[in-house]
Amino acid sequence: MALFPFILVKYDSYKKDPYLINHERIHIYQQIELLVLFFYLFYILHYLINLVRYRNHHKAYANIVFEREAFSMDHDISYLEKRKIFSWFKFL
Repeated sequence: MALFPFILVKYDSYKKDPYLINHERIHIYQQIELLVLFFYLFYILHYLINLVRYRNHHKAYANIVFEREAFSMDHDISYLEKRKIFSWFKFL
């Protein structure tokens, strides 16, 4: 879980998962772009809209715009080096 400026993991083994860490680092960049507070507000709002839309927690979570970017790009370890500001907007 990314809580600016930290990445929190449940198990020590997760610290060695480059894709999980990359996923969370993408969230850190998203949080910086939206001055942290607006990220969390938009994240929760988008989740609630998705929950009404899909009536399913997993689908609602997976379709949050920030998660869509992070899941799509977490296997590209060099993504953050080439990522443009507000790239999450393409995943709306």
